[in-house]
Order: sequence, then structure tokens, then C-alpha cells
Amino acid sequence: MDIKNQMSVLELIEEMEKSGVLGAGKLAGATRLLANSVVDNETSVFLSVAGPLVPGGLRKIIADLINKGYVDVLITSGANITHDLVESFGGSHYKGIHIDDDELCQQGMGRIGDLYTKTEDFEVFEAKISEIIKKIAEENKIISIREFLTQIGNNVDDENSILKIAAQKGVPVYAPGLIDSMLGLQLWMFTQDNEFHLDAVADMHELSDIVFSSKKVAALMLGGGLPKHYTLASNLLKGGVDAAIQITMDRSESGSLSGAPLEEAKSWAKAKTGSNLVTVVGDATIIFPIMVAGAREIINKNK
Repeated sequence: MDIKNQMSVLELIEEMEKSGVLGAGKLAGATRLLANSVVDNETSVFLSVAGPLVPGGLRKIIADLINKGYVDVLITSGANITHDLVESFGGSHYKGIHIDDDELCQQGMGRIGDLYTKTEDFEVFEAKISEIIKKIAEENKIISIREFLTQIGNNVDDENSILKIAAQKGVPVYAPGLIDSMLGLQLWMFTQDNEFHLDAVADMHELSDIVFSSKKVAALMLGGGLPKHYTLASNLLKGGVDAAIQITMDRSESGSLSGAPLEEAKSWAKAKTGSNLVTVVGDATIIFPIMVAGAREIINKNK
């Protein structure tokens, strides 16, 4: 690879492309696949987001991709939605705090690696989300998870919010594990005194319609877990996705879905035979920004 002064991100990726199928070469391949997928009008792009990627710095990148029309479906964890809302309601994720975990607990702070949250921010979150849930429940006693999240987005006053932008752009947000989050906890507490039900099966009706109405589907999966499986499994009845990119830190030896090579999905008809699949092993908070920056350069270059 030839590294020069004042290289653009794409120029760096083009140098990485020379390394073949090693990590750098896979990053280059994934970048080109991403660029081709998001501009293909026949391809629906499913973005799945697992792990603490909103507090990890990817909030604006994800929101921008939705805002620019590069993402057609977002599938994520309840935790990432919660953290998006914490910031929407004026909270933040903090750095530079060096205290042991016992003392953090005593001071009302939670730790995610080297990122920190404050109890007072979550107290604001709890108060505001309770108001929104109450407002939604006044008109709906039974609602799908997707519609619930869309209505939350419509009630958020933050133009940088992933949920807000998705609602404005008509991009559905699915969170099959929503209950396993602070938002899910607030929802459970609300239902102790109020009649309100989430219909998870209704999401599958709608998501299946999207899959069958799409000529092609490209899956972009950050991390693994439930969002990855929901993304792939939703395409099973149509023979699987046509293309997929996976960024993961997990290994395949344990047999976990998070570490499973994408090629394995072909055996389950979750990825089509002959599909274009690229796995990049590494930290999504490092790799994904580079990939997106490179893909945007490719798109602008080809205009």
C-alpha cells in the first residue's frame, strides 16, 4: 500500500484493496458493496445495529444514512433506541471519568467501556418517555412495535434523533427485543396501571411485505445478536438476502450467530446461493465510519 500526504478516505481504501482478501481488502470490498447497494433503486437496504453503537459514536452516521435515503429498514436493539432518546431529551454519553465501578454506582453513573451515563439523564428520559407512552396509549390499546417506535419518533423534538428522522422519512424501525431495555422497563411500568399492548407478530406481517415487494435485499449488519438474526430470518421465505455485509468482533468457534460466517446463512436460505457476502472482522465504531466515508466518496464520484 502506498500512503501519501492528504489522501482522501477513498484513496486509502483503494490502497487497501491491493491487499486481497485480508482485512484491509475485505474493508475495501465491503465499501464498494455498500456504495453499490444504497444507490441501486432495485435494492432495499436493511441496516441492523447491535451493541452500544449509539453511545459508541455512530448515532449521527446512522441518522444521516436514513436521512439521505440510503437505508430502507432499520433493525436494532432496544438499548440503542433508549440511548438515542436519552440524547434527544438532553442527556449525553460522557468520557474522561476515571473512577472504579463501586464508586460509579454510588455516584449514580453507569459505564459502557470507557463511556459513561448519568442517572439524572435517565431520570429525565423516564419522565419524558412516560409522557409519550401515555399520549400514544390514549389512542391505541394494541399497537405493533414498529408503529410504537414511529409514534415515539413523531413525538420527539430533536432533529438529530434516529427515531425522529426515521419517522419523517417513512423508514420503519424494528426492535424485536425492545422489552430488554430501559424503554421496555418504562413500558412495563406503564402497563401496571394502564391497558396497553405491543403486538410483535404484527411487525412480521409488515416486514414480510417489505421483503416480498423488494426485488433485491442487501443487509448491512453491525454486530450480531437478535438484530442480525431478525434481518436474515425475515428474508428466509424469499430464499435469503441478495447481498450482505457483516462487521463483527465475534468468532465462529463457539457456534454463536454473532460470530457465524455469512456463508453459513446460505445453508438456512437466509442468504441466497451466489449472493455477494463480505465479513469484516473488527470494531464497528472504527470500521463503519471509514466504510461510510469511502462509500459516499464513490457515490459522489459516480454522479
